[in-house]
Amino acid sequence: MDFANQFRPDPGPGIEIIATPRFRATIQPDFPIAGPNNASWIRCRPDEVRDVIREVRAIFASRHLPFMWTLDPGAQPPDFADHLARHGVHPDPHGVESQVMVMSIEATVESPPIEGLEIRDALVDLETFRTADGAAAEAFGQATPSPLQGRGSGRGAGKNDYIAMQDRRRLNFRAAGNRHLLLATIDGEPAGAAGMSVFPPPGAILQGGAVRPKFRGRGIYRALVAARQEIARQAGVDGLTVWGGNMSAPILAGLGFEKVGWRRFYLDTSTG
Repeated sequence: MDFANQFRPDPGPGIEIIATPRFRATIQPDFPIAGPNNASWIRCRPDEVRDVIREVRAIFASRHLPFMWTLDPGAQPPDFADHLARHGVHPDPHGVESQVMVMSIEATVESPPIEGLEIRDALVDLETFRTADGAAAEAFGQATPSPLQGRGSGRGAGKNDYIAMQDRRRLNFRAAGNRHLLLATIDGEPAGAAGMSVFPPPGAILQGGAVRPKFRGRGIYRALVAARQEIARQAGVDGLTVWGGNMSAPILAGLGFEKVGWRRFYLDTSTG
C-alpha cells in the first residue's frame, strides 16, 4: 500500500524528472502525449499556486508538450483543481479519477483459454513495438500513427519522425532493464497491449493495459494481467499496483485488486 501510494519514479532512459519541494515534473519527449508527461506531487501554499502553474507550464512549453496535472489525496492546497479551472485547465475528458489499487503477488488470476490468443514481448523489435503502440492508441482513443492508423502525427512531425521516436522509446524501455510491454494477438491480429515496470522487492506497476474494441469481452484484459503477474512473480516482487479507470477498475476489482487511494487528472493543452 505504501509503495502504491507513495512511489516516485527516478530519472531513467528517455525520462527526465524535475523535482522541487512544490511539484514533480515527469518529461518523456519521445512519448508526446499528456499522461506520460505530467506534473504531480503538488505541495505548495495558496499564495504560491500561480507561480507553480506558471513554472510548470514553462517547463512543458519549452518542449512543446501537452501534459497532465496529477493530483493525489495529499495535494496542497486542497482546492488546487479549482485554481487549475481558473487557468483554463479542466478534468481529463477520458476520466478525471483513477483508483489506486493493489493485489498480493500470491493472489491467483485465472485466465480462461482464449482461442487463437498469443501474448508476445513487444520490445523484441520495432515492428512488434509499433503494433502494440497502435493497439493501445486505438483502445485509448489516441490519434497517433501506427500500423493500424497510417497517418502523420500532426503538429509538424511526419510519420517517419514519429516512428523514430517510437524506436527510441522501445530502446529506452530495454535499457531501463525493468520495463515490460506485451502484445496480445488473436489469430495474428493485434488485440491489445499492456505494460509494466518492476521494482523488486516492494512491487510492480501495471501500465496501459488496453484491448481494442472489437476484441473486448473475450477475457484478453484478464489474460494480460495474468501474464504480467507471472513476470512480476519471477522478478521477486511482493505485489502489484495499478491505477484503475472507469472501465478497468471494476474488472481489476473482480480479479482481486483492492482500492487504497486515488489520483485525479487535469489535461493542460496550453503548452503542446
